Amino acid sequence: MRKVTSVGGALRRPGRSSRSGRSAAAAVAAIAAVTAAATLLAGCGGSSKGPPTLNWYVFPEPSGSFAKAAGDCSAASGGKYKIAINLLSTASDQQRVSLVRRLAAGDSSIDILAMDVDWTAEFATAKWIRPWPAAPATQVTRGDLAGPIATATWNGRLYAAPLNSNTQLLWYRKDLVPSPPKTWDEMLADAIALAKQGKPHYIEEQGAQYEGLVVWFNSLVDSAGGQILTPSNQVVIGQSTKTAASIMHRLATSPAADPSLNTDKEDDARTAFEKGAAAFEINYPFVWPAAAKAGIQAKMGYALFPTVTPGTAPRVSIGGYNLGVSAYSKHPQQAFQAIQCLTQPANQVRDAIKGGLAPVNASIYDQPSIAQQYPFHALLKTQIENYGIRPKTPAYADVSLAIQKALSPTSSINPSTVLSTLRDEIKKALSSGALL
Repeated sequence: MRKVTSVGGALRRPGRSSRSGRSAAAAVAAIAAVTAAATLLAGCGGSSKGPPTLNWYVFPEPSGSFAKAAGDCSAASGGKYKIAINLLSTASDQQRVSLVRRLAAGDSSIDILAMDVDWTAEFATAKWIRPWPAAPATQVTRGDLAGPIATATWNGRLYAAPLNSNTQLLWYRKDLVPSPPKTWDEMLADAIALAKQGKPHYIEEQGAQYEGLVVWFNSLVDSAGGQILTPSNQVVIGQSTKTAASIMHRLATSPAADPSLNTDKEDDARTAFEKGAAAFEINYPFVWPAAAKAGIQAKMGYALFPTVTPGTAPRVSIGGYNLGVSAYSKHPQQAFQAIQCLTQPANQVRDAIKGGLAPVNASIYDQPSIAQQYPFHALLKTQIENYGIRPKTPAYADVSLAIQKALSPTSSINPSTVLSTLRDEIKKALSSGALL
């Protein structure tokens, strides 16, 4: 055990709510309703007397960075197009449902859509988005980090342009530990030692039954050298899976666990850390500016995500959004051009500084403005480049639910049976064929 001292803009993708199952009848009824709406909206693509209006469906970005980019790109197009922002829900799950319903109905009012990084396989397989032509694909990803490009690629083709990325880091109390733990074993040992001293000691994680639980689990699996699914959609459940589930169970049943672990999401973890109950927190960098507002930033250190195997670099499940062109857009050529403008480095810099969205272009991390605002920029770049990715499958929505079901609550994980449980649940999810 390591010795523990006895001293007494947020780079975050929008949160995800847990998905609920829907009957086939309900799905069909929903699509029928949207079809009628799509018919009314189909004529909103601009007048033949002026430039076409490209409808960009995207999550609400509060800083105004996206609106500024849309205006600038419209002006820079020289009259080729105008970009109109259409706001989706703040919750990623609801964003997906809204887009799926419209696209399944052949809604031509959508031109550009912001997709969570784990939707690429589903949307591409359903032929809801257009693959990028070779030359523009090379241009739009030039200089981008490997992780974001991988999330936008399916079956060897680029189906979307990376817009922003994200990754979880380790945040810790510098006044409680001499240096950040390098492994999960070290972190657990440090937390337990602090508990024995009666000091703040919790390890804040996202243990609620929602997408954050999948991110935690998948990061551990990848960092242990394993994977959940092969590229051919074969379930891979082995020692790395057991190691990951065991770490989750060990934390949940130890003194290091916050009593609310099994219901905690990202903001719950942030709040607990700011209130002084925790010594460690695994979370997205939105906690850094929040810590400044809470007056605790001076006590807050940052480090790479802890390793699972000593000496083996972590591979953390990256987040973020990619921009795709709808298969039903009446203006696909202009939409591809608009996306190249929206994702150019100058807009990524503004997105990072104003909106707290992690850039995908590698060179941006070396710019003084980014380094000043995010002193942990080198850690972000390292983890996004040496990435982990949640399972790439058209059935990801169901696979995610299956993992959540098998691992929740984390305190009830049975290491001796979890492998068979996960294998069975994921195989069911892959064969479900559910629309939503």
